[in-house]
Amino acid sequence: MVLRGIHPLLGPELLAALAAMGHGDELAIVDANFPAASVGRRVIEMRGANAPAVLAAVLTVFPVDIDVVPAVLTMDAAGNAQGVPEPVADFAATMSDHGLGDYEIGSLERHAFYDRARAAFAVVRTGELRPYGNIVLVKGVVNRYEPPVA
Repeated sequence: MVLRGIHPLLGPELLAALAAMGHGDELAIVDANFPAASVGRRVIEMRGANAPAVLAAVLTVFPVDIDVVPAVLTMDAAGNAQGVPEPVADFAATMSDHGLGDYEIGSLERHAFYDRARAAFAVVRTGELRPYGNIVLVKGVVNRYEPPVA
């Protein structure tokens, strides 16, 4: 599908899910090893892209909730002595690239993340092979339409 102004990674199934979501609904973007089929109510496969690329595409149309803190959550890297996992750093950079650098990014222990994904409106499984390439977003509201500049 190719539409003007729509990121090329946003296919019909993902766009339909994003459009159907309401304020406060959650979207989980997960890595290739995440148990999406057993956890997710709606699973959307995007195996051709890594998790930060999918996050970047989603953020072109998805308002993150400004009233929930944190409205962005990653999976905690338990026992990770090396600091912030690479995908989590990439998520933070992607948020900044979309003007959301001030948003707090929280983290959840693995099983708590699974529970959050289980309750999510949709789970988007990516082709991300790096560990901890998992993020949950809480949807905010759209208060006005601003047509793109031609």
